[in-house]
Amino acid sequence: MRLFHTSDWHLGQHLHGQERDFEHQAFLTWLLARLAERRPDVLLIAGDIFDTVNPPVKAQERLYEFIVDAHEQQPQLTIVMIAGNHDSGSRIELPAPLMRRLRTHALGRVLWLDDGRLDAERLLLPLPDASGEVRAWCLALPFLRPAEVTGALSGDDYLHGIAQVHRLLIDAALAKRQPGQALIAVSHAHMAGGSVSEDSERSLIIGNAEALPASLFVPDITYVALGHLHKPQQVNGEERIRYSGSPIPLSFSEIGYKHQILEITCDGERLVSVEPLLIPRTVPLQRLGPLPLDELLVQLAALANLDLLAEAERQPWLEVRVRLDQPQPDLRSRIEAALQGKAVRLVRIAAEYASARDDDPDTAGVELIDLDQLTPQELFSRAWQDTYGNAVDEQTLSDFATLLREVQHESEAP
Repeated sequence: MRLFHTSDWHLGQHLHGQERDFEHQAFLTWLLARLAERRPDVLLIAGDIFDTVNPPVKAQERLYEFIVDAHEQQPQLTIVMIAGNHDSGSRIELPAPLMRRLRTHALGRVLWLDDGRLDAERLLLPLPDASGEVRAWCLALPFLRPAEVTGALSGDDYLHGIAQVHRLLIDAALAKRQPGQALIAVSHAHMAGGSVSEDSERSLIIGNAEALPASLFVPDITYVALGHLHKPQQVNGEERIRYSGSPIPLSFSEIGYKHQILEITCDGERLVSVEPLLIPRTVPLQRLGPLPLDELLVQLAALANLDLLAEAERQPWLEVRVRLDQPQPDLRSRIEAALQGKAVRLVRIAAEYASARDDDPDTAGVELIDLDQLTPQELFSRAWQDTYGNAVDEQTLSDFATLLREVQHESEAP
């Protein structure tokens, strides 16, 4: 059996206010071509399908058009997609009855039966090959929110609740599968040891306090298809536990990522290979600086001139970082003037002060910080330090994380 593993599409995402639909459509066209070429039995989409819980209509159209096109092209293909932390689980599941007719399973929530048992049946999906024979079972684990995993059985311990859901689902899968059938888990979670993209991954975690241990996925599981972290990577060096990463760079911090999908081959219960299929970058991301303004303007002037015959949608996104000694009221106009006729699209100017005046003891060595580059946890920690004069303790950070999750959960409710 062969499977494709992808995640973190973030359809509908904007880069500092600029729409990314052209790039997402190019990726989906490329993915359809790879499906036609490689003919996998299963496509796994491991969460964060949309960028927001209320995605624009165009983003939803992109997803459903892709599913229809994939089914028409390859009627025996099974698609499994789960909700991520950016998705609304209810929205992901809303068209599920229709999508099942297209051999597509959409799982957004964990549900419990009246007697308090996990409804494991809805999270266990048969994975047939092209002949229709079930070769594997999929354990679908959407992003687990506190309200779904805490309560009478697990108390208010979020981590304990998540671990319990994993154990119950794995036990149900082991009881169901027949000899020779693989177990494939698809999960949207932050695993301990994972490398995080600082600019674009919404931080729900204080350090590694709520990162999940890889030991949750027992050796009986042939492969774990993860979503949430945008950098392709193994977890703790395990070949079978992987993040596929995002298909396009979702921030300038991801310029160096090799965006890819993963092709997984299994022989019965055994993992044979995991091969990356590199995704061509439709629109480059370019970053200049941080440099003093005069040096930055020289570099901007040296950029390639606009080719009027080239597609405007393929011009690079540009971020410039300028180091200033004092405020420059005409900063934007000078940078925009230097970019006139250049084959780039400016999306962000980040200004920073290398240091304040050395003769001012109150400001010497102080750096200007871009607030939009700080996570809520970092802002809270800085505010605590400024107010009380000491670093915030771990228990207070944990309490803040709980409050943050509750607020985000309320804001994401449909």
